[in-house]
Amino acid sequence: MRLATWNVNSVRARVDRVIAFLDRSGTDVLAIQETKCRDEQFPVGAFEAAGYEVAHTGFSAWNGVAVVSRVGLSDVETSFAGQPGFAKASADAAGVPTLLDAAPPVEARALGATCGGVRVWSLYVPHGRAVGDPHYAYKLAWLAALRDEAARWLAADPAAQVALTGDWNVIPLDTDVYDPAAFVGHTHVTAPEREAFAAFERAGYTEVTREHLPAEHLYTYWDYQQLAFPRNKGMRIDFAYASPALRDRVTGVVIDREERKGKGASDHVPVILDLDA
Repeated sequence: MRLATWNVNSVRARVDRVIAFLDRSGTDVLAIQETKCRDEQFPVGAFEAAGYEVAHTGFSAWNGVAVVSRVGLSDVETSFAGQPGFAKASADAAGVPTLLDAAPPVEARALGATCGGVRVWSLYVPHGRAVGDPHYAYKLAWLAALRDEAARWLAADPAAQVALTGDWNVIPLDTDVYDPAAFVGHTHVTAPEREAFAAFERAGYTEVTREHLPAEHLYTYWDYQQLAFPRNKGMRIDFAYASPALRDRVTGVVIDREERKGKGASDHVPVILDLDA
């Protein structure tokens, strides 16, 4: 089975590229992030015509995650237990910020589905915006809640095959970015973010893309500005954590750099896992 994850940066704008990638790569299951559409706007017909079932959650032109599969798709969840919500802080009459709502809305950032016996999660981790911003605290809380829930899944079933895939918005190592000095004081590289990412290892999972592709300066994202891609000014922020049973099935990993080329490319590229039978 071939399982991939890809932040497509608007599925409606890039549906033809995504379908072409599925056909060219022979991908059986694709976890998609940043679909940027509501459920009724998702181009389900194009995927069904290509032989894929679709599960999607999205509420607006922001966020949005999906899983498409041609090896079965069942038990869909559009969030994980304990997933934090987020709402902008309001202000009182004097303009002083007030606390967030007691129960802020849960964003469309996580979707789980069982495909070919694997529990696949498509994850779009919050960006964090800036150190000290409420969104940064939200990001850390979101990762902690996911880690705790993922640990519970393994405690309940140590043989479970679970893939936590997607855009993690964390740069785990200095060698995962073109210039670490340019990110000092910014999100993605702070110690709390890196610790939150590494905590999944202690929860029993293995980040299999690093295990199979340990090379330095191997990126999955390049900004659209300042000729970042031709200059290889990128970062590695798209990953796949696998449960022990799934880790044993991974035979290879590919970062499909070719998908960053040409007209209408996403700023991310697919990360592909090959699983044995």
